[in-house]
Amino acid sequence: MKYGIVAFPSKKFQDLANTYRKRYDSHYSKITPHLTLKEAFEADEKEISKISKTIASIAENHAPLNIHASKVSSFFPITNVIYFKVEPTDQLNKIHQDLQQQLNIGEPKHVFIPHFTIAQDLTETEHDDIYGQLRMIGVDEQEVIDRIHLVYQLEDGSWTTYETYRLTGAE
Repeated sequence: MKYGIVAFPSKKFQDLANTYRKRYDSHYSKITPHLTLKEAFEADEKEISKISKTIASIAENHAPLNIHASKVSSFFPITNVIYFKVEPTDQLNKIHQDLQQQLNIGEPKHVFIPHFTIAQDLTETEHDDIYGQLRMIGVDEQEVIDRIHLVYQLEDGSWTTYETYRLTGAE
């Protein structure tokens, strides 16, 4: 089964992201807006209980995440993905690094760039047009996220929460 580890923002932030996602993101109906902390990986029933315990232990050692989505950016020319860029912090990098090292479930495919996807699977022309518009509108949202989630993919391609972990560590 395919799993991932994500942080979901507040309802207010999700609503903001979804104003764009419902028009420009082909995965809009598959998962709510999220910050990916560990990209998709394969695991079976036996492995997942051990993985879940490790995530719980990591969550106990990390304080809630302070995030700041500061601008609209793009992964072009690698992919035609447009996203809200989250300012990287030591705190975000540390939780990502701890998940990567302690879970030991494969090397990441990409460098960790904290973000919330708002558009994907666009043609080059669509990307250029939409990216120009969204950059002018911009984003400046700050909030605290106090939970991370182990999610898994259903047969229809959508994702749902397997378990939720409160970030209860010291600052």
